[in-house]
This record gives sequence, structure tokens and C-alpha cells, in this order.
Amino acid sequence: MAKVAFIGLGVMGYPMAGHLKARGNHDVTVYNRTTEKAENWVSEHGGSAAATPAEAARGKDFVFACVGNDDDLRSVTLGPDGAFQSMSAGSVFIDNTTASAEVARELADEAEKRSFGFIDAPVSGGQAGAENGVLTVMCGGESGTFEKAKPVIDSYARMVGLMGPAGAGQLTKMINQICIAGLVQGLAEGIHFGKKAGLDIEKVVEVISKGAAGSWQMENRHKTMNEGKYDFGFAVDWMRKDLGICLSEADRNGAKLPVTALVDQFYKEVQELGGKRWDTSSLLARLEK
Repeated sequence: MAKVAFIGLGVMGYPMAGHLKARGNHDVTVYNRTTEKAENWVSEHGGSAAATPAEAARGKDFVFACVGNDDDLRSVTLGPDGAFQSMSAGSVFIDNTTASAEVARELADEAEKRSFGFIDAPVSGGQAGAENGVLTVMCGGESGTFEKAKPVIDSYARMVGLMGPAGAGQLTKMINQICIAGLVQGLAEGIHFGKKAGLDIEKVVEVISKGAAGSWQMENRHKTMNEGKYDFGFAVDWMRKDLGICLSEADRNGAKLPVTALVDQFYKEVQELGGKRWDTSSLLARLEK
């Protein structure tokens, strides 16, 4: 059992922190900007709530964070009441936020100056993966720090891999989102085409999902897409944030992402249709409007 803090109890962080308590049997202290959510978590899972990230992190072996973006991350780490102000030498900060590789390297350098470890560890699997404790976790950092943190991360994951030095986890998550964007657009166009052709989409998917066209998106999203149901899942707003990170990184490293840039604009159209909180599979909605 380790002493653990978890900062950020959104749709991902809330269940992830719960698995650290229930599966890992760790001593967990939580922090959330909305105090009521932290109090609800403690009522449900036990542990304790802290008034600031610094208070939550004090004396802990591992400090996790899952917040909104680079600025939020800097606030809960480097701010006056940030976790970095109180973390002990030899402890480890694990960042599950989907953020830039730039901020990951910045925080890793700062952690090294303060004599504790840092792992950028964005996740894939969505809300369902977080709730079921089967997330894929892509890590960047030093191997010794990773090996120290991995058994704790395992509490909410089915796959945890070290991708390289600080920032490599975030870069891997960018690749994940680039691939998903293209897959979902292709699936949306395929279903749209099938409907226009008068085919039974369920029969079509039953066949083609067993061949080279098969994917997680096809298996798990074709039914709701076919029914025009999008009020669940990974929100379009979040995907646009992630694709913005991908495109910014591509500007820096010279990568060409024409399909990603196009799909990002398609998601903008979905937002304009009122689908900011719709699942990313709602790309089909813009074809059927």
C-alpha cells in the first residue's frame, strides 16, 4: 500500500482514483476544484479530501493528476498551492492529462530539480475504460521512475507501456488521436454510403468487421451511429482539444497531417450543429444534416 494523491476528479479521474483505492488498496487523498465532487468521492470510496493540490501531495509516495489542459496542469503543479510545492524527494508525479509534449518536458525538468520523478502518462479507453479499469496508458520518463510507478498505475489499466523519455507518452497519445480521427471519419462515410445505397448496416458491419476494415470504432460505435445516438462517450470538444495539440506539434516537428486537419474542421461543423458534448462518432451527423 502506498500513500497516493489524485488531483482532478472529472469523468476520467473520478473512477481512476476509485480503482487506486479499491483495487490497489492504497491510501488515497483527492483534490478537485469543485469541493463537492471531492467530498462525494470520499463518501463513496473512503480516503480523504484536501483543500489544495499542495495539501493533497504532502507526504505522498505518488501524486496523480488528470485535468483539462496545459494551463490547468501548470496551475495544479507549479502554482502557489500546486503539488510541486510540497512533494517529497523520491516521490513520483504521474500526469494522466492529455497535454502537450512541451509541458511534459517542462514539468519533468522541474521535478528533477526538486529531486522527485515525473511520468507523463496520458490514457486511452474513454470513460468506459476508466470506469472498468482497463485503460491503455502511454508513458514518458526515465525507466527507473517508470518501473517504480507501474505497479500503482496498473490499478486502473490493462496496458501500461514506456514509450521513451519525458514527452514520449504525450506524443504517443497524439498518434492515437490522429489514427482515431481518420478511422471515425471513414466509418461515418461508410455508414452514410451504405444507407444511401439502401443496405442493412447491421448486416454490412457483421461481414466487413471480420475483415481488414474491422476496428474498435466499428465494433463499438456502428449501432449508435446507425441510430443517430451521440449523447455519450468522448466529447467532440475534447477531441478538438486533442487534435489541436497534434496539429501544433506537427507544426513544430514538420509532420504533414492533411487528414487530421480536415477531420478537425469536420468536428468544428459538428460543434456548430450543437454537438460539443456529443461522442466523436457524431461525424456522421454532419453528413446527414
